[in-house]
Amino acid sequence: MWLTIDLNADVPIYTQIRNGIIEGILTGELMPGESLPSVRQLASDLGINLHTVNKAYGVLKQEGFIRVHRKKGAVINSPESYRAGEGYYGRLRDQLQPLIAEARCRGVSVDDFKGICGQIYEHYQARRNDDG
Repeated sequence: MWLTIDLNADVPIYTQIRNGIIEGILTGELMPGESLPSVRQLASDLGINLHTVNKAYGVLKQEGFIRVHRKKGAVINSPESYRAGEGYYGRLRDQLQPLIAEARCRGVSVDDFKGICGQIYEHYQARRNDDG
C-alpha cells in the first residue's frame, strides 16, 4: 500500500492520512481522476476506525484535493482545484509561525531554516522527477 501510518506518532492519524495522500499526489503516485479506496476499505487496510478515514477524506475534500462521486467514491481532483490562493498563504503563515518561533528560540539561524526548507522542497522535486 502507498500509505503508511504510525499509530504511535504525535500527529493524529487522520492528519497522517491527509498528508500521505497529498504526498502521493505530489509524487505522482496518485493521479487526477484516480479513485481512492473507500472509507471502509482504507480503514480495514490500515486497521483503524472508519470515522478517522472519513475525517481525513472530509478535510481533503474541503481543501479541494479530492471530490466525492456517488459511484466512484473519493477521486483525486485536478491540480486547478487545489492551487494556492490567498487563503492558503494565510494558513501557511499561521502554520509556519510557531515553527519559526521555536527555531529562533533554539538558536536556528534563518539560513539554516531556509536550508532545511530547501532540502525538503528539493526532496519532493526529485521524487516527482524520478517518478514522472
